[in-house]
Amino acid sequence: MAARVEASIGGGTGEIDEEGGGGRGTMWDLDQTLDQPMDEEAGQLRNMYKEKKFSAFLLLQLSFQSLGIVYGDLGTSPLYVFYNTFPRGIKDPEDIIGALSLIIYSLTLIPLLKYVFVVCKANDNGQGGTFALYSLLCRHAKVSTIPNQHRTDEELTTYSRTTFHEHSFAAKTKRWLEKGTSRKNSLLILVLLGTCMVIGDGILTPAISVLSAAGGLRVNLPQINNGVVVLVAVVILVSLFSVQHYGTDKVGWLFAPIVFLWFLFIASIGIFNIWKHDPSVLKAFSPLYIYRYFKRGGQDRWTSLGGIMLSITGIEALFADLSHFPVSAVQLAFTIIVFPCLLLAYSGQAAYLRKYPHHVEDAFYQSIPKNVYWPMFVIATAAATVASQATISATFSLIKQALAHGCFPRVKVVHTSRKFLGQIYVPDINWILMILCIAVTAGFKNQNQIGNAYGTAVVIVMLVTTLLMMLIMILVWRCHWVLVFLFTFLSLLVECTYFSAVLFKVNQGGWVPLVIAAAFLVVMYVWHYGTLKRYEFEMHSKVSMAWILGLGPSLGLVRVPGIGLVYTELASGVPHIFSHFITNLPATHSVVVFVCVKNLPVYTVPQEERFLVKRIGPKNFHMFRCVARYGYRDLHKKDDDFEKRLFESLFLFVRLESMMEGCSDSDDYSVCGSQQQQSRDGIGNGNEIRNVSTFDTFDSIESVIAPSGATKRTSNTITGSSQMSGVGDEVEFINRCRDAGVVHIMGNTVVRARREARFYKRIAIDYVYAFLRKVCRENSAIFNVPQESLLNVGQIFYV
Repeated sequence: MAARVEASIGGGTGEIDEEGGGGRGTMWDLDQTLDQPMDEEAGQLRNMYKEKKFSAFLLLQLSFQSLGIVYGDLGTSPLYVFYNTFPRGIKDPEDIIGALSLIIYSLTLIPLLKYVFVVCKANDNGQGGTFALYSLLCRHAKVSTIPNQHRTDEELTTYSRTTFHEHSFAAKTKRWLEKGTSRKNSLLILVLLGTCMVIGDGILTPAISVLSAAGGLRVNLPQINNGVVVLVAVVILVSLFSVQHYGTDKVGWLFAPIVFLWFLFIASIGIFNIWKHDPSVLKAFSPLYIYRYFKRGGQDRWTSLGGIMLSITGIEALFADLSHFPVSAVQLAFTIIVFPCLLLAYSGQAAYLRKYPHHVEDAFYQSIPKNVYWPMFVIATAAATVASQATISATFSLIKQALAHGCFPRVKVVHTSRKFLGQIYVPDINWILMILCIAVTAGFKNQNQIGNAYGTAVVIVMLVTTLLMMLIMILVWRCHWVLVFLFTFLSLLVECTYFSAVLFKVNQGGWVPLVIAAAFLVVMYVWHYGTLKRYEFEMHSKVSMAWILGLGPSLGLVRVPGIGLVYTELASGVPHIFSHFITNLPATHSVVVFVCVKNLPVYTVPQEERFLVKRIGPKNFHMFRCVARYGYRDLHKKDDDFEKRLFESLFLFVRLESMMEGCSDSDDYSVCGSQQQQSRDGIGNGNEIRNVSTFDTFDSIESVIAPSGATKRTSNTITGSSQMSGVGDEVEFINRCRDAGVVHIMGNTVVRARREARFYKRIAIDYVYAFLRKVCRENSAIFNVPQESLLNVGQIFYV
């Protein structure tokens, strides 16, 4: 079946037809000879990269620091759980025991057992979140919607994957996922949905946490109205988002002591309240009281699950924030400090409410002993501020991962720590979160409605994580299907129960995260769709390397001093922007390097394995291909490190090639020999043989060398045999070209919808995607290309 791509380039239009399938002749064989895969180069670059090990002292240090980043959200839930569970008051004191029992087992089943001891182990070399799970799946099955992976990528030391027996359950699942495009798209949408809900948490968590903490002012100062409380909350939120640029490392050291004090205080107050008011609340550790709670009937008890679920909010941020700290540090902090302190805090509040059920609206502050009220208010306000940090950091991590997968517009990402690469700051997202968070806080003015919205977002994230974990257990861990079924069934049983409860509260604020997630989902999916179509356009419109080499002598192609770095998304073949460039300007640089920047589904690519270099065609053409590979945690640095390392890799390749082959003319000989053999065999039609014969004139390519101390340029014809006598001459030649100037040639591809396209596609491409392209960062800014060295080649294609 023919794949047809229309293009309008530089004011003209063109149509490119590419036959898929078996129409391969001599030109295809020639192209494969001139532009071979990089299997050998990839094998040479394998190193002994190992994950960093942490000492016991550093592990304790990181566990302490993780309190301020990872557990602030989960730790401050006692501020608002009981009020959101009983928004209409407590009618039966026994309901308190039932609610406490639900809280205890919710904390045990979901955060402790599911997330800390199961989901956290599904991390991608320390990276968490929905996109980390998606990366694992992309490595074990061909489910990526952008098919730019190559077998050489699998030789990376960080590209861990397992193989399956052909008839195993995992292999059958893999084939089922890879079978249809619709399944790949469904998986991607599921991942995007989970990511968007976590972003929604990044907006709702600061709102409910800070507003609940500031609401404590009305307990001792009843004359203060709700407007003052909202104003105080907004001031705190602005301050929080303003310090994000200092980074997680510095913010973590500032926040960790606050959260540690918070856990100690709520545990101590919980013990005091249990001892003073009602020690019998400890019977809630028996699950029998959950049965009795629902047996008493009533819709209020079922919908109260939406409030009880707020006791486990923060677990989605816990998993996404794994990139900031080692898994062992996160697990240690939860089991030793967070989990026992939360159980004591909720039990203490329940004991107090058993005696004073009418204080449920401000249960946390009312249960504080009077002589420590103000110190506790200060710590609670500070801890609520810290709670927001968990979801903010999680949002930054997920945005960075989405960028690497081509699912989010290019935004600036700043690494804030030299020691830990996972600690990042995204300025644009930070200010968007702040504006939306203030809008939610000032718009609702009521923690109950914000709590309803919060619960909806959290339960959807949990459902998405369960479905992805099911695939991880099958494809990555290769668990028996019985274990997979038990995990999935038990998780969905609990989470769908909570989901059914929050559905009753969609019209009471639960619609907010759905609207926020829908907006981000549209942005992310439209951007990914445009990225995919651009890649398909480059694939369909690429030109044969043999055609490029054959056109040189016939057009009198001039080689000007300098090096041209042609950026493309293709790891093989010549991009259409280059053919358009030399057709309109029949000249190219003395050295041409096709640079492909690939983002792989791995968390990082070691510096020693980042660049793959391959020569294209005969040596006297000085044409190379360089593939720069990045993981979703890697950063394009601000300095000229990228260009510097690229040339270091190029020089290393030239030296290694010379040592391995032992003869600089061997490539020319083998290529020419292969063409002569094909001509003798009579493969292909007359046109193909004619094109092959043009390679007899290799040495007729002209090169212009600028003499030193003169402004006039002289054209000289330099043959490949006389230009270089060894590897040293070629390295010196490349260095001279580099001194003459490096030009970065980038394609400025404009995507537009056809006139006959459906209206929703025209809106998505011509308006949404065009707007996102306009406001996002340019590729030249990401690679820090100076404007005086940048050459943009415009092209338009229609979808």
